[in-house]
Amino acid sequence: MATDRTATPPGTGWAGNRRGVAVVAALMLGAFAFNTTENLPIGVLKLMSDDMDVSLAAVGLLVSGYGLTVAVVSVPIAQLTRSVPRRLVLCLLLAGLFLASVVAAVVSSYWVLLVCRLVTAVAQALFWAVMGPVAVGLFPPHVRGRVIGALSVGGSAALVLGVPGGTWLGQHTSWQVPFLVVGALAIPPLVLILTALPSTPPEESHAVRGVAPDTRRFAVVLAVTGLTVTGVFAGYTYISKFLVDESGFTESRVSTLLLVLGVTGIVSVTVYGRLLDRFPRATLAIPVTTQAVGLLGLYAAGGSKAVAVIMMVLLGASLGPVFMATQSQVMHFAPGRTETAIAANGAAFNTGVAAGALAGGLLLPVIGVRGTFLVGGLMTVAALALLLEEQFLSLGRTKAWSAAPRTAQADEDVYSER
Repeated sequence: MATDRTATPPGTGWAGNRRGVAVVAALMLGAFAFNTTENLPIGVLKLMSDDMDVSLAAVGLLVSGYGLTVAVVSVPIAQLTRSVPRRLVLCLLLAGLFLASVVAAVVSSYWVLLVCRLVTAVAQALFWAVMGPVAVGLFPPHVRGRVIGALSVGGSAALVLGVPGGTWLGQHTSWQVPFLVVGALAIPPLVLILTALPSTPPEESHAVRGVAPDTRRFAVVLAVTGLTVTGVFAGYTYISKFLVDESGFTESRVSTLLLVLGVTGIVSVTVYGRLLDRFPRATLAIPVTTQAVGLLGLYAAGGSKAVAVIMMVLLGASLGPVFMATQSQVMHFAPGRTETAIAANGAAFNTGVAAGALAGGLLLPVIGVRGTFLVGGLMTVAALALLLEEQFLSLGRTKAWSAAPRTAQADEDVYSER
């Protein structure tokens, strides 16, 4: 197969690869826009309910139905579009986000809004599946982790900046305005991708296949994603109630603590992202461990405000890095195409969010809000045990990352020859 000189520009990192950096920046903004729109109704729930004269539960369906759609369609749509040039796919997805956001804001109808949300959810499912391989394919393999880390910052920032910003804007104008702003955010990345991303078949990128295909290890990573996300959302869904009822914080303080949690998440994703390539095992095992400590610590001693703050910081430093590290590992161990692997991990994540919230809701009247954190902590411990067994106790098999033969210098030699 002929080498694609344009899709994999020279350079061992960011330097000398302006086109690659531009595409990554565009994908980060796209991820920010999609993640913001996913959770946007949460902050303007009452405004939407009053304006459209529907129940709060009906507006809540705009969020839960969105997540369920992403979970269901991620893998099938990734497989259906696996041969379509990625520039065309990404431009269509961003155009879809723009149009759906505008229609949702202009046509004041609940059912039209629901359809727009479902269309956007399908677009987000495919966007997350393809953006990782696209971005990674523009850089040498040995900086794959740093690229994935950069993309994760865009998604994490949505919860800290996008959703609170949309809530504030909606409260001071109308709920439609944040949707229009999110739609506008889709235009710059669309233009950048259209002009900077080569239109080449996906098969010509080195990122199209896993570095060390391994079905068993791939399944373990998916299980870790499912367990950790289900565990954390079993308790985190009711974190506001916990902090008020158990820790004794006022509702105004809870908002501040949630902001601290979000900022901690962005910082931790940034730090872990720079370490993914050097320490692939530790960058997954450590945040899974800190998540378990955070959940169990809230259960055991969350009545203390000081302990609650510390445990919140640990949770903030865990969830984003866990998902980022699993994204990196499913690309590494993918037994087939990497976009399908990432889609499967995204489906596991969104299924975990829904399952965790449902489990917490069912357990809440039985064991109380504190008990939901115990259950979530134990599920995270189970994920950690599964991970450690795979990483350290599986004797007689090759080391998890030994199948990645290239060094930075080898990559530099290959890319400099092009």
